[in-house]
Amino acid sequence: MSAFAGVRIVDFTQGLAGPMAAMLLGDFEADIIKVEPPEGDRMRDHPGYLTWNRNKHLLTLDLATEEGIAKARELIAKADVAIFDHAPGKLEALGLDARTITEAHPHLIHAWMPPYGTTGSWSQLPSHHSLLTALSGVAFRQGSYSDQPIHLILPLCHYGQAVMGAAAISAALLERHRSGRGQAVTVSGLHGVSEVTGPVRVLADPPLPRGAPLGASPSYRLYECGDGHWFFLATLFVAFYHRAIQALGLGDHWETFASDPLLAREALKAVFKTRPRAEWLELLQANGVPCAPVGPREPWFAGDAVAAAEARVTLEHPDLGPVHMPNVPSRLSVTPGSVRHLAKPLDGHAWPERPKPAPTGVNEGPQPLSGIRVLDLGTVIAGAHAGGVLANLGADVIKVEPIEGDPFRSNGGGFMAYSRGKRGLGIDLKQSAAREMFFDMVRGADVILDNYRFGVRERLGIHYAAVKAINPRIVSCSINAYGDKGARAVLPGFDPLLQAEGGMMAAQGGEGEPVLHTIPVNDVATAAVVAFSIIAALNAREKTGEGQEISTSLMAQSLTFQLGEVTTYVGRPANDVGAQDCLGVRALHRYYQCADGWIAVVCETEAEADSVCGVLRIPLPDNALVASRDGHLARALELAFATRMRDSVIEELLAQHVPCAPVLRGYEAFDSEWLWENDVFEVWRHPRLGDMLSVRAYADFARGSSGFQRPTPDLGQHSGELLEEMGYSPARIAELLAAGAIFGPAANLAHLRDGGTALFTQ
Repeated sequence: MSAFAGVRIVDFTQGLAGPMAAMLLGDFEADIIKVEPPEGDRMRDHPGYLTWNRNKHLLTLDLATEEGIAKARELIAKADVAIFDHAPGKLEALGLDARTITEAHPHLIHAWMPPYGTTGSWSQLPSHHSLLTALSGVAFRQGSYSDQPIHLILPLCHYGQAVMGAAAISAALLERHRSGRGQAVTVSGLHGVSEVTGPVRVLADPPLPRGAPLGASPSYRLYECGDGHWFFLATLFVAFYHRAIQALGLGDHWETFASDPLLAREALKAVFKTRPRAEWLELLQANGVPCAPVGPREPWFAGDAVAAAEARVTLEHPDLGPVHMPNVPSRLSVTPGSVRHLAKPLDGHAWPERPKPAPTGVNEGPQPLSGIRVLDLGTVIAGAHAGGVLANLGADVIKVEPIEGDPFRSNGGGFMAYSRGKRGLGIDLKQSAAREMFFDMVRGADVILDNYRFGVRERLGIHYAAVKAINPRIVSCSINAYGDKGARAVLPGFDPLLQAEGGMMAAQGGEGEPVLHTIPVNDVATAAVVAFSIIAALNAREKTGEGQEISTSLMAQSLTFQLGEVTTYVGRPANDVGAQDCLGVRALHRYYQCADGWIAVVCETEAEADSVCGVLRIPLPDNALVASRDGHLARALELAFATRMRDSVIEELLAQHVPCAPVLRGYEAFDSEWLWENDVFEVWRHPRLGDMLSVRAYADFARGSSGFQRPTPDLGQHSGELLEEMGYSPARIAELLAAGAIFGPAANLAHLRDGGTALFTQ
């Protein structure tokens, strides 16, 4: 039995985001019927279709007919979850909107995953990732050489929407165990953007500069070697960087390099050009320096590292032969997921009637994860952001930090984004008294998560066996770089290393130099997958009564956010590739500069292509839809758009039903009326740093509030408060403080004094 065994899902979605959300639930044995129109899923010819729709049964229904609608309603009446991705207003026209359906079926989770927002004119556009990134400012956040937007080859925000859709549905199912009631859940494309990009601005400070395609820091950057091959040097922390400089024989220059990053970058560029890549990797790896070669995704997916981690599976297709695809992205020890079969026709499979959950009258809080306590030992991005996602869904997340704090605290806005919504506990787990206090917290907790290197939990004595002995219901999730199997398991790892080896950098760069994604792809993917996996394990606990251990890795997620791109079989079509400062993939799927800004255009039909050329008064060439991004048609379009004002030409194109949108810069996105209308952003106050502007929520729920309930904590900010909640006496708290077993800001602990002697001074 797996986490969602017995859960019935009817999936009305198409493309990537909705089907993949359902896929993740199906991987854990949800029973899924995918409803497709007579012409099939709009992405049925994409290789990813095979993966996004695995473990499902297919049913063709025409929702434009009364018979199709009637059959759809029959399925919904017997289901636990119904998933839709229609644009605003479309479900109301069909009578399948959340209000209508949940009133008729109070037990049902109605999950709506529209491609853009829930309101406003831009939300009516057909689903295209390049339009979503244009409207949200993401295209201008990617590092570039020129002042222009960048077309992302990987549909990162669609993948983020998919995993958050699965997490939100799982959270609603968990809440239903308490209340017996379903509800409407919304995870839009803009929610996906929020989870993947999550910007935070301190309003009193200037915005951060845009990133660089190779990486801005000399210690965290792509380098070209003497043989023309590239690798990524991932010495994010000073200790690693110092180790690299010593290994290169440049130790005498350490202080100079530390004070002059530009000089260090140029010196390292020159050094690495003197020898082939294999020699540099051998030297650096022998000295424990995190680094990785840049390569294409195909050999990575087919290679030994992915195989050793059991991250690849093969299914037989009747026409295509063996189809290789990524395995379930996380491993649950008690209720594991599995890839069982490709999508297949329903063939008489039917759901019998069964009793519906009865309302219990129990509702522990305003958010679906209210009442769930998480001990979050995660750091930097992957681990910390996972806890942040859980906090956004309502969990009481306690950020557990040592005296030196999360090393990402120095990042400012990034730290504020990924650790928001938590309470802070300062603790020295190397002390036995602190460890005993931590175990007391484990007794009342539901979840522990960490992204320690392999073996660190055991050295600290807080590994799964230890915490399970204290609390058999605990769900413990551990993230590492390369999984817990194989020779790489003990190695440190960072997001760009998996971008490099996993093929993401090469795909974005195309035939030119590789490109570092400004968005930490594998980190944000891991955070979303971890949140989903934890909630899945909590759902399983409702059935089994016991907790379990969860394992996942950055390496697993090097596949999750390119599921469709790595799905492989003989004769599969080639993936799109990028270029230096990539503007698009074809002449009619590209960004163009107008006289006063940039426009995104995506044409998929001859009629749309004809309309673009008609509006711009240029000849329509043969095979316009496949014309290259920098050929004759693209040049003609560049010249034509350059003379037009952005908003007026967009108005003309939309009138001709051409999918297009403005490409917003970061400051334009923060001021976008449409994004504010869709509740993407909110202003909140940090008690020390002042007003902050950031994304609001990763999902919305009909019953209860959504989003963060707390600001980002300072180091150890709530230590005293948490111990008082646990019933520790003032005297015992004072002993722990005096020993340094716990710590926190002086102002917050000033009331905890022993015999009038202040333990802290201001």
